[in-house]
Amino acid sequence: MSYSMDPLTLALIFLTFFFAAFLKGTAGLGFATTCLGIMAAYLDMRVAIPLVIIPSLLSNALVMIDAGGFLPTLRRFKFMFLAALPGLGLGLWLLGGSSSAMPRMVLGAAMILYGGGGLWGGTLRLTQRPLLDCAVGVVTGAVNGLTGSQIMPILPYLMALPISKDELVQAINTSFTLSSIIMLVGLNRLGLVSLELVAVSLAGLIPVFLGIHIGGRVRRRLPEAAFRRIVFALIGLLGVGLVIRAFL
Repeated sequence: MSYSMDPLTLALIFLTFFFAAFLKGTAGLGFATTCLGIMAAYLDMRVAIPLVIIPSLLSNALVMIDAGGFLPTLRRFKFMFLAALPGLGLGLWLLGGSSSAMPRMVLGAAMILYGGGGLWGGTLRLTQRPLLDCAVGVVTGAVNGLTGSQIMPILPYLMALPISKDELVQAINTSFTLSSIIMLVGLNRLGLVSLELVAVSLAGLIPVFLGIHIGGRVRRRLPEAAFRRIVFALIGLLGVGLVIRAFL
């Protein structure tokens, strides 16, 4: 897919990378969802999703390596990870044949659910079962393939299971990493990855790592719980805006 970017668009992309990375470093929120939610306001989603894949992949892989326990987590959630594959295929197929309206609407709905769930702060408890793992994997893959967002519904599901913090971090980032690799291959087969997009994405690693570093320093100075609630509210409101934009 050929897409020419003017200096203003490039500046907006790098600022978006920095802001999304800053939020991730400060509040631990999903980089891809925040980044894509902002980019959807000024880019075609079929351009925005390939741009975010490489920074998202590298940041997720680093967290996955740092968390440890990769093989036990892979064995425990193998059905969920495998079930995400056909879901990703479905989402990519819909992305390749749709306008930006449908991905914007789905991403907006995911962000509303994510932000609302964070503000609600409920204590839902579930028991892990293979069938439930498969259902969550398929839906997560479909939403990911269509929108590039990797957090719904896998994150709320994992948070509802009786697992440790390290296990949750490893499971979610393993899912993110595997999905990102498959997404990159699928987007390339759809013709949505170009050398220009890859170059911009690689250059965007600088503001991404800068944003994560600054966000981490801010996190140590501010009450994290209060800041998380603010960010959840912003994500939910941004999702509402995307849904409205999809219908206009």
